[in-house]
Amino acid sequence: MMQPKHFLWRSEGKVGVITLNRPERKNPLTFESYAELRDLFIALGREPSIKAVVLRGEGGNFCSGGDVHEIIGPLTRMTMPQLVDFTRMTGDVVKAMRHCPQPLIAAVDGVCAGAGAILAMACDLRVGSPTAKTAFLFVRVGLAGCDMGACAMLPRIIGQGRAAELLYTGRSMSADEGHAWGFFNRLAEPALASALEIAQSLAEGPTAAHAMTKKMLHQEWNAGIDEAIEMEAQAQAILMQNRDFHRAYEAFVAKRKPVFEGD
Repeated sequence: MMQPKHFLWRSEGKVGVITLNRPERKNPLTFESYAELRDLFIALGREPSIKAVVLRGEGGNFCSGGDVHEIIGPLTRMTMPQLVDFTRMTGDVVKAMRHCPQPLIAAVDGVCAGAGAILAMACDLRVGSPTAKTAFLFVRVGLAGCDMGACAMLPRIIGQGRAAELLYTGRSMSADEGHAWGFFNRLAEPALASALEIAQSLAEGPTAAHAMTKKMLHQEWNAGIDEAIEMEAQAQAILMQNRDFHRAYEAFVAKRKPVFEGD
């Protein structure tokens, strides 16, 4: 597995942990960390030993978004082709997160803003601490809320009206709001311990089946119901040939808990 230079990566058994590690600045992103995040999520697709991944920030905050001095300042001096290269690259981070087979769990403490809020949104599950404040604050710097897939994904998570309010105003969503609206799957203190608990549980499950669930959750956004039913019929038939499916049946017959191995 690659060892990034601009954030931390470690594995705890079958669970990988990504730590955004610039706590003195509330873990902002740079051109380099965007690119390394994209590359790491792509690499995870070739790393079968990692079954689930937790994304977190160091020092009591998740991520404050793009670094004002290292990203926003230089963007004001770029040409249009350079700007499009940058916005496509940031979007590629979300694409890589959606396409990597492992479930991704965000452990969100404190500030979760701008591109940091996008990273949390792009995870499959989110655990927030009671201190979490999430803001899609692009409008505050004169930009639209349509950044890195936010206008497509956020309404599907919290609803169209709520997403519109956050994207138009840039205001912070409290932890309690985020939980009530479905942005956070749960609130916990500390968020990391709860996120790791979820990740460990998923890592012990049928990982090929989890990967298929993730794939179908994303692919079926653009499918009609009849098409989705056919897609799921084919997906389940594939998984019924896996050993994990047979292990589950054999364990049920023997009245014991199945031990999944991911194949």
